[in-house]
This record gives sequence, structure tokens and C-alpha cells, in this order.
Amino acid sequence: MYNINFGDLPGEYSEKETSAFVIIPVPYDGTSTWMKGADKGPLAILEASCNMELYDIETDSEAYLQGIYTAPPVTENESPSKMVDAVYKEVKKYLEAGKFPVVTGGEHSVSIGSIKAFAEHFQNISVLQLDAHSDLRTFNKGSKYNHGCVMARAKELCPIVQVGIRSMDISEKRYYDRDRIFFAHKIMLDDKWMEKAVEKLTENVYITIDLDVFDTSVMPSTGTPEPGGIGWYMCNRFIEKVVRLRNVVGFDVVELCPNNANKAPDFFASKLIYRTMSMITSYKKRNKK
Repeated sequence: MYNINFGDLPGEYSEKETSAFVIIPVPYDGTSTWMKGADKGPLAILEASCNMELYDIETDSEAYLQGIYTAPPVTENESPSKMVDAVYKEVKKYLEAGKFPVVTGGEHSVSIGSIKAFAEHFQNISVLQLDAHSDLRTFNKGSKYNHGCVMARAKELCPIVQVGIRSMDISEKRYYDRDRIFFAHKIMLDDKWMEKAVEKLTENVYITIDLDVFDTSVMPSTGTPEPGGIGWYMCNRFIEKVVRLRNVVGFDVVELCPNNANKAPDFFASKLIYRTMSMITSYKKRNKK
């Protein structure tokens, strides 16, 4: 149990019963293959979020007014499969309660259980992956629930679209769909790719954001950093387009590997979560008018 809630919100905006959003921390780091520390990510995000301004300039909104409840962390770490099942059950519980779950990792394998819950709950759903790595290995390091297998598992459940990819093993090449993958070195040229990517998405969309999708100059605190990533404004322009044209039903932000000497990436991750909430809240309100 963390003795802190997202945004350091007062009780009236952070109660489970009345909040629209639910932050589900999953401090798991059982299958990381390079730098360890992603299990510290969820707490670092919560701590950094306490320093945010809660008014979002670009959407002219205050998403916290919808309520943001911070759930107890999912602490199952006996095995990758048991962790995935625990996340699945937790996310499913909040979906059935009519909440908007936001999962925070932890390594990327925590997304598998969340995606499964969403795929069962929503019809006509697809997964949008923002990531440096394709994560299409069918099996890796002794488990099909390894962080390098996330999108292989997602493909078994629903269509996927991959954005920002710039690293993969040759074995993964046979599994990606050329019409549904947008490599980093190509999307840097202009923004025309954004419309094409959105066209590939179904009505309902789950977004999984591995923070290594960002360039290491702005997001160095990841377990598997890759040069050549996207920037803050490109990411937000794209997410805004997705939110405007599709129904985003949930998302996760994973792979923050905190560095005590540099807190900026922690704040970056928490701000990204809140900005995404702000865009979702803002466009849903506009669509109701």
C-alpha cells in the first residue's frame, strides 16, 4: 500500500466510489533483461505527480475534477504468469465497476493482463503501442509473458498498431504487419503518418505507452533505452488525434526506471498520464454537447 495518491488530491477527488479514473500501480520487474528498477516506477510517478499543476493549459481543463482514485498496488511477483493474471483480475474489477483504469508499471509485461481485460470487456477494440521495441517475440527468456512478448500476446486478442519502433530482433520481422507498424526513422519526416495510423485503429482503443518510445535526451530513465525516439509534443499531438477520432477506453504507462539523481523523467511520466487524462476528459465533454 502506498501512502500517497496521484496528484496528492484531497479526499473529495480521490475516493474510489466517486472517481472516474483509477490508477493501478504494478511494481513488477521480474523479466527485465538489462537495467533493473522498473518496480520503483509506480511510486516515483505518484511522488512526482504531487508537484503538478492540475490545470491543463492546452485543453483548458481540470481532469482531476472527474476524480482520480489510486488503487493499492498489484504486488504479485511469484511468476510472470501469476502477475499477468493478478493484473487482469484487478483491471477487470474496475472495468466492471464502470471506471477508467490507468495502469502504471513496472516493466512492460504488466500490460498483458490489462490488455486481456480490456479485450474481453470491449467489442471492436484495438491496441495502440507507443514503444521503441516491437515486443513481438513469441517466447523469451523462458516465458511467453516476458516484456519482449507483450505485443505477441496482444495480437492474439485484437488488432494492434505499433508506433515509434526502432529496435527488434530478426525473429520478430516475420510477425509484424507492414501496414500497422510506423518506424521511428520514418515518422520523423512529417506528421502525415498520424492519419494513417489512426485509420488502422478500431472504434475503441487501448493505448500502451512504453516510455522508451521517447528519445533518451528527454527520457533517459528506462531499462532498455534506444536513441532516436520521439519528443513530447509529437507524442501529445498524436494522442490528441487518436482521442479526437477514436474512443480511448484505457491506457498504461510503463518502463520508468527511476534515477534518484534526475527526477525530471519521473515528472515527465506523471505529466504524460495527466495530460492524456486531460485530453480524454476534454474531448468526451465536447462530444456530449
